[in-house]
Amino acid sequence: MREFFGFGGYQRTPEGYMSWQHLLFVTLLILTAIFLAVILGRKYRHRPLRERNKVLVVAAIAIDAFELFKIVLLCFREHNPMHWLTNLPLFLCSIQLIALPLAAFSKGRIKEAALDFVSIFGVLGMVLGTYGAGQNYSAYPVLGFDNVVSGITHSISGFASLYILIAGMSSLKKSNIPITIAILLAFCAAAYIANVLIPYNYMFLMRGDGTPYDIFYNAVGGSPVLYPLCVIGLFLLYIAVFYGVVFLIRRRKQEGTHLQQ
Repeated sequence: MREFFGFGGYQRTPEGYMSWQHLLFVTLLILTAIFLAVILGRKYRHRPLRERNKVLVVAAIAIDAFELFKIVLLCFREHNPMHWLTNLPLFLCSIQLIALPLAAFSKGRIKEAALDFVSIFGVLGMVLGTYGAGQNYSAYPVLGFDNVVSGITHSISGFASLYILIAGMSSLKKSNIPITIAILLAFCAAAYIANVLIPYNYMFLMRGDGTPYDIFYNAVGGSPVLYPLCVIGLFLLYIAVFYGVVFLIRRRKQEGTHLQQ
């Protein structure tokens, strides 16, 4: 148990980023998330919103409980009560720690915007935080506390995203696009300020740290101005592509309906 939780430092050599152990572990997590999202989404799709929302409540409580447990344990493990400063919800993936509870517990326009935000970024966060987490799987054993909890929380994020879409809880209205962008840019600004003050590398706005962001970091020569702009630009591009696909699918469905009539 001491080895699993990493007390005194892991004794095992990390299997490595993109090792078969890494790929097998995260693939099993993602397949589990997809399976549960499909099963529960189809089960609750035609139920009242109140019943559909119960699944999100469980997911929201679970993702925050795992993350809080991780932060508390790491503070004890590192013998540093301020270790939580490097675990703030200021990564793209960890925004779900706030957005998912808002989607589950809020009402009205806030709930609608939160549901859209989770559905847009949940799957992306799951993929980036598992297959793309070079900074974690290069440093810690695959079956160690750091990677297991990270894998679970990112998978919950992806599960919630797929469940919202399958259960028909997301509106994805054009009017919500500015809100989604505003939320993203606000977190980017907060992350950049935290990076300067702590310092740290939230949102990977300072460097790639072994993740695919290194491609862009190297492409601009590590420019402290161009690199963060590239990262933020990728986020905005993803939003544009996501909504573009959604609107294309909706238009195809409407055209198919008109043809049938």
